[in-house]
Amino acid sequence: MATLCAGLTRVLIAILALPCLGYAVTGYELTGRIDPPAVVSIFLHGALRPYRNSTTSDEDGRFRFSKVPEGTYTLVISTEARGEVVQTVELSAGTVDSKGRLDIVLTIDAGKLESESGRATAAIVSATVLSISDRATREYEEAQRCLSRADGREAACAAVHLRRAVETAPRFTAAWNQLGTIAYQAHEYNDAEANFRKALEADPEAFEPLVNLGGVLLNLARPREALGYNQRAVARRPNNALANSQLGLAYFDLNDQDSAEKYLRLAVKLDPAHFSHPQLTLAEIYGRRGDRASALEQLRDFLRRHPDSPQAGAVRQKIAELNR
Repeated sequence: MATLCAGLTRVLIAILALPCLGYAVTGYELTGRIDPPAVVSIFLHGALRPYRNSTTSDEDGRFRFSKVPEGTYTLVISTEARGEVVQTVELSAGTVDSKGRLDIVLTIDAGKLESESGRATAAIVSATVLSISDRATREYEEAQRCLSRADGREAACAAVHLRRAVETAPRFTAAWNQLGTIAYQAHEYNDAEANFRKALEADPEAFEPLVNLGGVLLNLARPREALGYNQRAVARRPNNALANSQLGLAYFDLNDQDSAEKYLRLAVKLDPAHFSHPQLTLAEIYGRRGDRASALEQLRDFLRRHPDSPQAGAVRQKIAELNR
């Protein structure tokens, strides 16, 4: 069988919060319910565009985000000492109802909670975090306000405040990580790498810059180096879909198809709509093996979850070719 996914762009977005520029605000509404009901903090991060918002669920576990631009988002539910629930949500014409609303139920599954090697981390605060000055913290908070505006200038606005934050507090890991994310989303991969390394230098135990560095190295075509960072990220958070997907992609680039399949399938299990699109690489693996049925299964699953993706047309064409 010919290379199955030739021409399909593989998505390598290494972020837990934010990415691309210039988009129209369509005003979609995201509503949901936490199961079992709980009062929790909920964060909405742009997976492919710069955006950040947050809310708190009510006693019935209900929550709502209004006037959210079309796009792909990472929804993070903080369950205090138990860890986090992370799920990709896609808001587009093909996923919302006739009123422009997407309503979801988020189940807090103990088997999928993200925590450091199975341990809760919410109560762990590093000395580095405690040393950040009030001035730097205010700049960081102003950057978050920039990212919530969704007016096309949010990335530039946030970057100004983040640079001021790291100038004031050079060991401000979260600010360095967010600068790296903004650079990544602008396809400035060398700058992104430098910023993620600064974040890790400030706090070697920080997870976000670790997994983000593992992703940007893949985009810089350095899979051997990326492999080590992604292995560490999976060891730290075995239930993190991004870490597993990137580890699978690193193995794929190093031509270890069996290991790639293992971690990509786990990524799909953890977050079936994940923005790294593990189904496309799995389809490539099955195509190389001549496993037409499995390749079709992955491509169809991709279309079900991403009906309005820029890649949807090419995927439909591949499905038609395989059916012939």
